[in-house]
Amino acid sequence: MLARTVGVVCAASLLTLALMGCQGSSDPPDDGANPSSPRPLRSPSGYGAVFLAVDECSSRGRTSFNEVPCSSERAVAKVVARYEGLPSNGPACPGTTDFVLHISENRPSSDENGDGAVAQGYACMRNLEAPHPGDAGGGGGPRTIVGDCVYSAGQGQVRETECDGSGERAPQYRVTKAVGTRSACPPSTSLYVTLGGAEPVGCAVRI
Repeated sequence: MLARTVGVVCAASLLTLALMGCQGSSDPPDDGANPSSPRPLRSPSGYGAVFLAVDECSSRGRTSFNEVPCSSERAVAKVVARYEGLPSNGPACPGTTDFVLHISENRPSSDENGDGAVAQGYACMRNLEAPHPGDAGGGGGPRTIVGDCVYSAGQGQVRETECDGSGERAPQYRVTKAVGTRSACPPSTSLYVTLGGAEPVGCAVRI
């Protein structure tokens, strides 16, 4: 029987605009509490006002993602949260995020009205159609949530895999509960998994 150890889950989705497959979780800071903290980016006037703002959509190419109207046949994913700054210092994406785009800063040398400037940040994306790897049991996404399954990857680490067994690796444990401390897990817990956020400990049972 495996010892109860904290596993570090990394859902590695190899997608680009410097896509991040792993993301730490933290609670959003209070507005104004820290001038350097990332802030949500929203588009006040709809498509195009802010690059990949909340509720805007993107297409997917071989090496890049482009903003397109959500009504476009090229649209494949929607922004569910958008923050400025580095993800390591910012709020975590929603639990059912399918993938995360890391957006590099772009400030053209010649820009008359400033519309071409894009601040560094990250967009939490949700596919418009299935599959949704960020859903519970989906085997991916930037966060591990209750209902996800994992397998032992060695050296005290675990990785997500599909709960239905359709992935490359068979599931060994399922996260059944998120709690604040290990002591709050039920006696049936076989493995502790790091989730982050307000309830950072995942209680997982062998399946």
